[in-house]
Amino acid sequence: MPASYTPKTRGAMADQQSHSQTVETNMSAAQATVGDVLAIKGGDINAIQPQDTVQHAVEIMSENRIGVVLVKDAQGALCGILSERDIVRQLAQTPGQTLPKTVEALMTTDIKTTTADETLVTVLRRMTDGRFRHLPVMEGDALIGLISIGDVVNYRLTALEYEALQLKQLIVG
Repeated sequence: MPASYTPKTRGAMADQQSHSQTVETNMSAAQATVGDVLAIKGGDINAIQPQDTVQHAVEIMSENRIGVVLVKDAQGALCGILSERDIVRQLAQTPGQTLPKTVEALMTTDIKTTTADETLVTVLRRMTDGRFRHLPVMEGDALIGLISIGDVVNYRLTALEYEALQLKQLIVG
């Protein structure tokens, strides 16, 4: 039998290592960070002030097709977050009286934040456990962006599609 038809034995392949299944490639999803998502999404932030009306907040949410607005004080510091959920709950409690109220009356002030170098796996766990869908991204005291659970899921789906394409190309040659 010609040597080209002879299968390589395990000993003959000892100096070769497969790179398709390494700890690094299997952990790549765990190593993706909030900064990776922001690099794709951008750092656009829709913010309002505490004394703005809920009506104004609803208009901003509707115009921008978003589910949350960040609330900044007069100095530009993050002081709250107002979500669709906050508004809907108040609408149920005070029908017809919610839209003229100030944002300050409805906003969440116990704000959970993240940093650009926090891993997506950690962020997803915090969002799931805390039952919230948006996290402001901070760099020190500065607000640099906002990510949603949808942004994280979209990032991961894109990565999975790319990985599947790489596998197809590997198989096809």
